[in-house]
Amino acid sequence: MPFLDSIVDRARGNRQTIVLAEGEDSRVLEAAQRAQHGAVANCILVGNESVIRKQAGALDIDLGGISIEDPGASQYHQRYSNTLWQLRKHKGMTPEQAQQQALDPLCFADLMLQAGDADGSIAGAVYTTGDRVRSALQIVGVLPGFKSVSSFMLMLFEAEHHDPGQIMLFADCGLIVDPDAQQLAEIALATANSAQRLLDTDPCVAMLSFSTDGSAQHPLVDKVREATLLARAQMPGIAIEGEVQLDAAIVPAIARRKIADPQIAGRANVLIFPDLDAGNIGYKLAQQFGAAKAIGPILQGLKRPANDLSRGCSSDDVYNLIALTALQAAS
Repeated sequence: MPFLDSIVDRARGNRQTIVLAEGEDSRVLEAAQRAQHGAVANCILVGNESVIRKQAGALDIDLGGISIEDPGASQYHQRYSNTLWQLRKHKGMTPEQAQQQALDPLCFADLMLQAGDADGSIAGAVYTTGDRVRSALQIVGVLPGFKSVSSFMLMLFEAEHHDPGQIMLFADCGLIVDPDAQQLAEIALATANSAQRLLDTDPCVAMLSFSTDGSAQHPLVDKVREATLLARAQMPGIAIEGEVQLDAAIVPAIARRKIADPQIAGRANVLIFPDLDAGNIGYKLAQQFGAAKAIGPILQGLKRPANDLSRGCSSDDVYNLIALTALQAAS
């Protein structure tokens, strides 16, 4: 079974409520109808109700079973405004400013998530990544034990020439530009946790570098080496290789030649890149030259799942992210 089909099946098995901040967007409407009617998730659309219904009518979309929350008319607005003020008053926000900000669909959707009235939140078809992440940080908050929010790309190697097919997580490819050793270890921890939720196999983590097992000396190598030690201390039950070059991370024969005491034996399914340059370039190389399907960036390290779409997304992308967010929420 293709991996995304298995994700959808697992989401159906523990149906969650997902709020979509851009309910007026045609792609979001189409995906919500598909997810709702396919029992993948209970969907809530946020936006101007009359606009949503008019758009749905024009697209022949059945909104049956889907909830609509218009922030300006919602029974929750006052309660959410007060919550926002409590969260942000230390930054100088006034009650009046909170009431105004809670009218914004993205803010309203994340307040719904923070209040427990939804299990996951999705935005980014219209909002920028910066807006989306800022809202999640300010309203949903960072998971206890973590200092920052990172992201991963779910990489599906399921084309005909991928024999055997493989599912991998690449991190961080979207948020933290130049992580220090502690941040890199935290990215590894968060991504290993994400892999445990999504994959059928145990995570095998590779801390990538241009050096393998001491083959080069440089401050950039030292950073990855230190991050590996920190990650191993935090995850004693997880196999972690580092510092390691890509070929030694994913090719068993090369791992045997290059590494004296291999931890994952060239069978990595979680790749931790040393910085955003490498991560972003790496996943796009796999996507463009290797025909891998890339889904994400998917946020991790938040108290509750709040995910980001690309503004160039399709309705299929929204649907897949609904299923993945639901699975995150159920884990």
